[in-house]
Amino acid sequence: MNRRAFTAISLALGLGLAAPAWSEDKPVIDQIKETKVLRVGLGTFVPWAFVNKDGALVGFEVDVATRLAADLGVELELVPTAWDAIIPSLVAGQFDVVIGGLTITEERAQTVDFTKPYEHSQTYVVVNANVAPEITTLEQVNAAGVTISARRGSSANPQAFFPQATALLFDDENMQIQEFFNGNAKAIFTSTPTPALLVERDPALARILEPAVSQSDEAFALRKGDPASQAAFNDWIDARWADGFLTERYDYWFKGRDWAAQVAPE
Repeated sequence: MNRRAFTAISLALGLGLAAPAWSEDKPVIDQIKETKVLRVGLGTFVPWAFVNKDGALVGFEVDVATRLAADLGVELELVPTAWDAIIPSLVAGQFDVVIGGLTITEERAQTVDFTKPYEHSQTYVVVNANVAPEITTLEQVNAAGVTISARRGSSANPQAFFPQATALLFDDENMQIQEFFNGNAKAIFTSTPTPALLVERDPALARILEPAVSQSDEAFALRKGDPASQAAFNDWIDARWADGFLTERYDYWFKGRDWAAQVAPE
């Protein structure tokens, strides 16, 4: 998928142009098997899902969705979606399931049903040491005049942890990161493995503050009231933990850096 096509799809979804193709009367897992197509909603951020140098959509979530479609014997349709629209788009029937690093929260569980976790993450504050050398602890982040770059729609809201600071929210992860490196934000609020990637990019500038601010479990998300599909996806997740697939893919994307050469230049 090239960048132009990728953008066009995202824009169409944001405008609500994609027509829903699901029925409330039948479990979505049955509809997937009947249509022979699995439609997966996901956001785009490295290394969960991103467009590589060749214009293809790759990442941990892409690998998970690809394996799921293969095991079901169906075609895969990836639907990149603005992160703050991911749940509304699911509820509206724009795709069958979210496989996109969606953190389980009580608030979200009022709108969607979650499966068992298929990945885990931690959220850290990373400080720009060039513009905020005085910030060396998490306590110092919670102060007036401290700006924190964060992803709009993320479950980890920096103002919930640092109410005195100012959050700069971005729809696009690249913009979030760029504002941090430009010095317009004194810190960035982001999940693993991004903190380590920031340090690799500029070890003199990016300073990770320990410990992690939060830990979370990520799961598939489904429209509410579909226990048959939820059970089917739970069984698949159990099987992929058991055969080592999820662990192997997690280690590749979140603990290793062999994929780093795939990231397109900014």
